[in-house]
Formats: sequence, structure tokens, C-alpha cells
Amino acid sequence: MNEAKRQLNAWIFILPSLLLTLIFGVYPITWALKYMFYDYQGFGEPLFIGLDNFARIVRDGQFWNSVVNTFIYAGGKLVVTLPVSLVLAVILNQALKGRQLLRAVYFMPTIISASVMSVVFYVIFNSYNGVVNQLLVKYGIASAPIDWLGPKYALLTSIIIAIWGAIGNYMLLFLAGLQNISEDLYEAASLDGANPAQKLWYITLPMLGPVLQMIIMLAITVSLKGYESIMVLTEGGPFGKTEVMYLYLYKLFFPVSTAGTSIQQFGYGSAVGFTTALIVGVITLVYFYVSKKLNDVY
Repeated sequence: MNEAKRQLNAWIFILPSLLLTLIFGVYPITWALKYMFYDYQGFGEPLFIGLDNFARIVRDGQFWNSVVNTFIYAGGKLVVTLPVSLVLAVILNQALKGRQLLRAVYFMPTIISASVMSVVFYVIFNSYNGVVNQLLVKYGIASAPIDWLGPKYALLTSIIIAIWGAIGNYMLLFLAGLQNISEDLYEAASLDGANPAQKLWYITLPMLGPVLQMIIMLAITVSLKGYESIMVLTEGGPFGKTEVMYLYLYKLFFPVSTAGTSIQQFGYGSAVGFTTALIVGVITLVYFYVSKKLNDVY
């Protein structure tokens, strides 16, 4: 009787999460897997069209432009964010005065809403009276205001904002890994005459191996799926220069009139969603394969 009661109590606690997973996880995925073979705008009778949506994806230059932009955006973000986060974590892991305050300051962007953060940066990088342009012109670095959200610099600006928002999160993860490394290793290295760079290369990085693999995987997937700040800043413009995969997907389900789309495309959007998930999944699997091979070598 007691065992049956324990089982019942366990199911009572599990049931809400299970229902939410089924409703907001399993059902939408099942729905999308069905309608990616249909021409469906959200009203009327869905029309079965087989693989036509996928044939359209192959011909869709706007989608493939978003794929290229996604790789540039994710690559630019990762190349800067991970090394800077690691260096900050190493510095703030030392016995510095006020390090708790510094950790909080660097982590603060992580807890700020992406929408709020993007609006603030929109003001900062405004072409006419933005803070950045005012400083650049005032100190003679630029002769005229720069159009940071124009065709030439919009993607670069988006990457800079993404880096600012992500550094604190990965810094905290690196800090968690660093605090599991025994101080005895560093003391022994100091006795052998190792300098800080040698300690980082021969002790910190190898000992951080498992944590580093997890952080890189998380950073890759998050970067490939990021779009919120770009949606607020540019809505994928100008001229598709900042269009990324998940923003393009969002517009198919929730049309943005200023972006020139006003019809929901649930069928095609489902096919695009499956394709983008496949791209992210393949990249993740490739990363797992490469990291496993590196583990086998080292």
C-alpha cells in the first residue's frame, strides 16, 4: 500500500510537467511534421502537395541568404565570446578585491530581456544622434556619423550586441569549471617556474576539457538559433542583410508587414522549420564527432 501511494504521489508531481511537455512540445512538433507536406495558410482546407514545400526551399534565395547570415552571425559571435569569456573567468577566479561585484556586472546582460537590450542598443547605435556616433565624431575617429544599422554594418552591429549579451553567461559557466580545479596543481606549477600563460595552456585548458566541450556545444546551438535582438533592431533588414534562419522562420508564422510579408504560411513554415532544425542538428552532430575524435587523440 505504501509503495502504491508513493507511486501515486510521484505521478501527481510528474503529471503537470508531462502535460505541458505534451501540449507545448510534442503536439506542435507533430503538427509541424504533418503540415510541412501541405499548402496551408491557417484558414481553409489544407491542400496536400507532397514535397513541393521542400522543392521551394531549394529555390528560395531568401532562405539560403538567411543561412549564410546565420553562419556569419554565429561564427563572429563564437570567435570573440568564448575566448573573452574564458579570460574574464580566469581573471575573476583570482583573489581580487571586488571580484563578486565584477562578476555581477559582467553577468548582468544575461538577465536583461533581449527586447529591452536591443532597444537600448538601437538608441546607442542610432545613425543620427546615437552615443557611439557622437563619441566617434567628437574625438575625430570618424568624420561623419556612421550608419551602424545600414546595409554595410548592420550584421556587424548585431554581432557586437550578441557578444555583449553572451559573455557573462559563458563566463559564469567557465567559472564553475575553474573552481573545480585543485589549487595544488597551480602551486606545483609555480614551484617549477611556470608563468601564467603556461599554467593556462598546460593546466587550465586540459582540466576544463569536459566543461569546455559542453560550453562550446551550448554556444553553437544558441548562436545558430538566435534572432530576438535582430528582430527588434532591424527585422532582418536592410535588404535582408541581417536575416537569419529563425527570424525568417518566425516571419512565416507571424508575418511582419514592414518586411513585406502579410500572409501566414504554416505549411511552408513547417518545412522551413524542419530544415533549419536539421541544419542545426547536423552541425551539432559534426561537433560531437570532431570533439570525440580529439578526445581519442589526446
